[in-house]
Amino acid sequence: MTKQVVFCDFDGPIVDVSERYYQTYRQGLQAIASIHTRATEKALPINPLSKHHFWQMKQNRIADIEIAIRSGIPANWFEPFIQQVQKIVNHPSLLLWDRLQPSAQAALCHLRQANMRLVLVTLRHPQQVNAFLQQRGLTHLVDAVYGIADTNAAYVNRVEQKCELLAKAIAQQTAKGYQTQDSWMLGDTEADVIAAQTMGLCSAALTCGVRSETYLQKLAPTAMHSEILLAAQAVTQTAKLQVASLS
Repeated sequence: MTKQVVFCDFDGPIVDVSERYYQTYRQGLQAIASIHTRATEKALPINPLSKHHFWQMKQNRIADIEIAIRSGIPANWFEPFIQQVQKIVNHPSLLLWDRLQPSAQAALCHLRQANMRLVLVTLRHPQQVNAFLQQRGLTHLVDAVYGIADTNAAYVNRVEQKCELLAKAIAQQTAKGYQTQDSWMLGDTEADVIAAQTMGLCSAALTCGVRSETYLQKLAPTAMHSEILLAAQAVTQTAKLQVASLS
């Protein structure tokens, strides 16, 4: 029987990026404070948010400029701050903060055991994705990776880029003979949900990533789950029911 494809984002569902984003934010604040002092000969009294407060704001999609201002960055220094953040967020020393989500390995194994084809569609650079998977012995559980060469794409998270990438992945997987008609897209942001809806896929929004349950509910995804393992189990159960209804 032709393998059913499951499309999935990388950051959020599989990787916990919260500490990397927080450390990037903290380093960005420190860098701008130093630049400000050199440029004006005046100290910049920055006031870093706690990780909990910072991540709560990110999950509710509070604008970066508001996060910066609440942290003591003057509005006219926001652009240098966000440029600094985007410059360093993918630095190898910060990528070390990325962690595997607690249920990710079990979820990937579950999909493999169910004979599903797992295709990652991510705005991360494919080399970063493959390096992370290889370091954790997970490469054999992922069938294909579609990524973006621009290392800043994941942080910016443009919906149109995700739509284009998902369209490419669907077209290529279909051309290879795999089943994509009843596929799901698992993801943690508006880019994932909207891309799935645009391409006519079912969308499973995960609340373990960079967007909150309250925010994701507004997007009306097909389903919502707190972690990737629950999503994987729901997807395979749905597939079994579909097969049973056809027999």
